Amino acid sequence: MNSRTGLFGALIIMGAGWGLTQPLGKLAVDGGYRQFGLVFWQVTISGVILGIICLLRGKPLPLRAPQFLACLVIALIGTVLPGAASYSALVYLPSGLVSILLSLVPMLAFPVAVLLGNETFVWSRLAGLALGLCGVLLIVLPEASLPDRSMVIYIPLALIAPLFYAMEGNYVARWGTAGLDPLQLLFGASVIAAMISGPIAVWRGQFINPLGPYGVAEWAVVLSAFIHAGVYSAYVWLVGRAGPVFAVQVSYLVTAFGVVWAIWLLGERYSLWVWAAFAILLVGLALVQPRQPAKAELLES
Repeated sequence: MNSRTGLFGALIIMGAGWGLTQPLGKLAVDGGYRQFGLVFWQVTISGVILGIICLLRGKPLPLRAPQFLACLVIALIGTVLPGAASYSALVYLPSGLVSILLSLVPMLAFPVAVLLGNETFVWSRLAGLALGLCGVLLIVLPEASLPDRSMVIYIPLALIAPLFYAMEGNYVARWGTAGLDPLQLLFGASVIAAMISGPIAVWRGQFINPLGPYGVAEWAVVLSAFIHAGVYSAYVWLVGRAGPVFAVQVSYLVTAFGVVWAIWLLGERYSLWVWAAFAILLVGLALVQPRQPAKAELLES
């Protein structure tokens, strides 16, 4: 297997893994679990795995104020708040629809990047943002777009996560990571996110007993956490191997696999309006992707 085939294979596996986390989240909330209990165990399991990886790499987490601040911000806008919003949305909306709306991250990131001075204005990327808005409107406006019309009021809830993820990427681009590499940053953010979400879960009666018994919902929580840690580690590797422009193409696969997994595992079905929105959002996603040249030697080898 040549290098190019291996890189594309890694991209597909990552997309399939990340796409699976949304249906797993749906199984967990259908089992009666709620947002802060789910966030706590996701970040706790992920944090343990990432901590072990950091130690094996000989790169433990520095405990100084700048690093703590970076981890705190990522914990809030990259984990606790969007995670809680996504799990809350999954209580009321189909998993595949939540996956489709997550494709708005790059589109929402563009205006934030322009406002912060991270990027210059580009008309083609504005067109991608407009297509993203059209895709959302195709889901919200037609009477026959959703299985139950009452679901419309929860669409804004599902849009909170992509907005926070868009803010997260721009925060890192604008203010950096205080010298932490991505795995160190995510490990520190996971620890802080656990310290935030754990007490909230106990206070709101959402804490999940790790002693079992274990059924579909419980294993969905565990599997989702392992996938999150494993795929994120693979993403960091892929960025270093093929560059960020190549790695970011996983966005298409995450959305597509999220829909496919939801159809296969959960038996979800969508109206023609939702499929049309899906197609429009993928076109919009293509328009807002960064245009920097990739490492040609990696893709041609």
